[in-house]
Amino acid sequence: MIPALAVARALAARGHDREAIELVGSRRGHEATLLEGEGFPFTNLPGRGMSRQMGPGDLAANLGALVALAWSTIRAVGALARWHPSVVVCVGGYASFPAGVAAVLLRVPLVVVNIDAVPGRVNRVLGRFASASAVSFASTPLPRTVVTGTPVRDEILAVDPSPGGRARARVALGFDEGRAVVGVFGGSLGARRINQAAAELAERWAERSDRAIYQVTGRRDWAEVSARAGRSEVSGTQGQPSGLSRRLVPFEQQMPVLYEAADVMVCRAGAMTVAELTIAGVPSVLVPLPGAPGDHQTLNARVLVAAGAAVMLPDDQCDGERLAAVLDELLADPVRLASMARAALGLSRRDAAARVAEVVDAHAR
Repeated sequence: MIPALAVARALAARGHDREAIELVGSRRGHEATLLEGEGFPFTNLPGRGMSRQMGPGDLAANLGALVALAWSTIRAVGALARWHPSVVVCVGGYASFPAGVAAVLLRVPLVVVNIDAVPGRVNRVLGRFASASAVSFASTPLPRTVVTGTPVRDEILAVDPSPGGRARARVALGFDEGRAVVGVFGGSLGARRINQAAAELAERWAERSDRAIYQVTGRRDWAEVSARAGRSEVSGTQGQPSGLSRRLVPFEQQMPVLYEAADVMVCRAGAMTVAELTIAGVPSVLVPLPGAPGDHQTLNARVLVAAGAAVMLPDDQCDGERLAAVLDELLADPVRLASMARAALGLSRRDAAARVAEVVDAHAR
């Protein structure tokens, strides 16, 4: 929903009435909370994603998902018939499918927004009927592509990469300015492999008074990771002057502050994460999610690696020993880190939301 919200804001900036921009999402997501106070009408539809497993429970769940998807599509057709929209924009995922199908059936112009290097199943299907496909990567295999970049939140665009911004962010996170800061996160649920490697890294760096780790564990792994850590790390107090300073949180509302504070980030390579790293100009160690559809996270990561903005660490090699070796090498070379930061900024497309909005306007009837 973040790309959709960014595009909606850009359309409003182009003069469209916010009341005329209807956002459609899933009841199972956090869309309603995200959109609170934005002024855009919002419609929730039932539905959930399909499981790739083939167990008896998975088959039953997938059957239920198909029924919900069919019902959502019927409701979407009825809604579009009432609204008479001039264009429909789909950002991918199962929540986009009903509105996209409704647009095709009612012959409403359709614009697909694809933020990963490899399109997902929904965008592969809808892209065949789309008037245009706004993509983040020129190599994305969709018809009628326009390279726009990935729309990100205004809060990410406001990240201050200057020395002053970094100093303020480190104070906000409770770290001494003289420490090298490593940010770690794996998404809202967390990434178990990354969390385990970061815990091992903290044990290896226990005596390092020049290092700090800010680890966003995700809600799923919070109990396990926090139980392994010491009380001071869980509560967020600073480590001893003679040792590592470490903070653990289950979820981070202020990711822009972490981007500002970090010398390097350790994270997955989802499209939104990759885009935010380039906007913030943060060097990164990317650990692509294994088994991602089309291995899209590896392809996302390769774009940053090829530009010199990131180092890729395969998931099956991500442990404390290997992570420490990679980070020690990077943190010992400030010239390389500065070059990586410039390379990341060089890949950024700060006007992505505005460019998508231009595409949408160009194809509206």
